[in-house]
Amino acid sequence: MTPQVHCTTQTELPSPKQIPRLRLKPEARRSGFVDGAWWPHTSNLSAELPDLLAALSVRLGQIDRVLYNVDDWSQTPSRLATGGRRIHLDGYRRQPVNTVEVIGFNRGRIVLLAVPATTYPAEARSALMNAASPNDRSTAMNILLTAQHAD
Repeated sequence: MTPQVHCTTQTELPSPKQIPRLRLKPEARRSGFVDGAWWPHTSNLSAELPDLLAALSVRLGQIDRVLYNVDDWSQTPSRLATGGRRIHLDGYRRQPVNTVEVIGFNRGRIVLLAVPATTYPAEARSALMNAASPNDRSTAMNILLTAQHAD
């Protein structure tokens, strides 16, 4: 039997309450406009983020801030308390539509296509898979448009 080691820190985010609908490109492969896709359940960013950030902290370590387009989400506070930490939430109109950028304290970053919560399931699944494809270099908008026209 191989022993399993689990390290925890006081700043670790809690385990997700609900598994995020998330697909990421392989970690070693950085290609394209987005690093993967996320399909939230609602348009309430502050309610959706704790589970997403818990999942992304595996790759990024401690999360520092999240950038988002203000027109994509319902009203969002400038900070979010989760996992005993305060995360900066920076909403901009110049942030590409349907994207969320998560930045760690180590300055690592993950840019996600944020599939609108109201997207039909088949289209959302297609967008998630396309955005996570290692060879896909499409913009967020092109990935969503392709998913809408997939059979």
